[in-house]
Amino acid sequence: MTNGILILDFGSQYNQLIARRIRDFGVYAEILPFNASIGQILEKQPKGIILSGGPSSVFADDAALIDKSLYELNIPILGICYGMQLTAHLLGGKVKKGEKGEYGKADFSILEHCSLFDSVPENSSVWMSHFDEVAEVPEGFVKAGRTSVEIASIVNSEKNIYAVQFHPEVSHTDFGSQILENFVFKICKAEKNWQIEDFISSQIRQIKETVGDKKVILGLSGGVDSSVAAVLIHKAIGDQLNCIFVDTGLLRKDEGKKVFENYGKHFNLNIKMVDASEQFLSKLKGVSDPEKKRKLIGHEFIEVFNAEAKKFQDADFLAQGTIYPDVIESQSVKGPSATIKSHHNVGGLPEDMKLQLLEPLRELFKDEVRKVGVELGIPKELVFRHPFPGPGLGVRILGEIDKEKVRILQEADDIFIEELYKNDLYDSVSQAFVVLLPVKSVGVMGDERTYEYTVVLRSADTIDFMTATWSKLPYEFLGKVSNRIINEVRGINRVAYDISSKPPATIEWE
Repeated sequence: MTNGILILDFGSQYNQLIARRIRDFGVYAEILPFNASIGQILEKQPKGIILSGGPSSVFADDAALIDKSLYELNIPILGICYGMQLTAHLLGGKVKKGEKGEYGKADFSILEHCSLFDSVPENSSVWMSHFDEVAEVPEGFVKAGRTSVEIASIVNSEKNIYAVQFHPEVSHTDFGSQILENFVFKICKAEKNWQIEDFISSQIRQIKETVGDKKVILGLSGGVDSSVAAVLIHKAIGDQLNCIFVDTGLLRKDEGKKVFENYGKHFNLNIKMVDASEQFLSKLKGVSDPEKKRKLIGHEFIEVFNAEAKKFQDADFLAQGTIYPDVIESQSVKGPSATIKSHHNVGGLPEDMKLQLLEPLRELFKDEVRKVGVELGIPKELVFRHPFPGPGLGVRILGEIDKEKVRILQEADDIFIEELYKNDLYDSVSQAFVVLLPVKSVGVMGDERTYEYTVVLRSADTIDFMTATWSKLPYEFLGKVSNRIINEVRGINRVAYDISSKPPATIEWE
């Protein structure tokens, strides 16, 4: 899509947040690596360009730099954090190494009123995260704002180049949304061109044109992305879509049955159910190292999926629930947002399958995928399910995995989730689950001494899953869940609650 706002990624952990904020305004936003060529940038016909923050320093040997001619394209530019330092550095200003940096909340004062700060109070609170700082403004620029550092914003209104040292995209910046809106609408004159309803109709049209009368196969996991992709594609081509559901034996309780009922019966999707649980458990026997478990499960899944996919000889397309963060992570080039994982789609598909990829959600963020799901009529409780790891319960059973441990964890986890729903708490937390520890302890049940497993309840609250706090669930609720698990699940006699935040802990235990 063209005529939107283009964000050049310098490695900021917030770059996706910038794009999401702008899309919330109803304007299309896209992210490209900072070293995209001028030709690639012009191809997008952007109404405006945002230079994101990043961990780099303009003084570094491998500093993330851009072609200076970007500033001469007559396209409005907004530099954020590193984007401001880079702008000053490239256009003849001076950047100096900070003595102590500036992190967290800061008091910002507007020194020069311009359209970027329309409807923003003269003094407000902003979010800072920088070490270097601008010492001298480039020729043609004015100092537009300050915090504890002398220059916290620079502006060249004549050339439509604006820059701020703080992060307007984060919620901690009081008037950040107003600043971004001012840039998008008042400075860039962008038009609203991004509506989920329009996306659905255009994708259905595009899928029909691309696929024609050919067949499509899709790996349906029951997760949000693959499920929304499946329903969207089915809406376009009906029975030309065939879904493959692989039961690894490491899924939530009755997951296969629920997927078939929700998507096979309700949406009339063709679903081939494959029970490979014994195969997976056999391969995992004796393995306790977390990384080995992950790799084994991933490899085995590919093997099973490939074998099933080959049975659909008349299929021409492989559909996947790839979403925009996957694409961004695979194209990023440096910094903390740089390739966190290689985007491998299903991964390892044999070349002789000769299937074309069909990825209808690759332009969407997760929250947008959920909106599409709701618009398509998928029940909210399915669309807003908590994330579930690819290796499934394999990374929630610490140590070696066997059938009995899987049963114990499935039962305990099911009780926890059921009680969250019953008490209207499920949607107020971001991710909740149970972990089975390789630890047994002494207990008393009735008049008998027991020696059974310990489980840990984990519930986290987060906005972006980069940081998280533990959920402050009511004691009475936790007590009820603990009683039910101990009384109803054979093999558990002790329940603990995880009260660690991320960082330093992670949300998942393995």
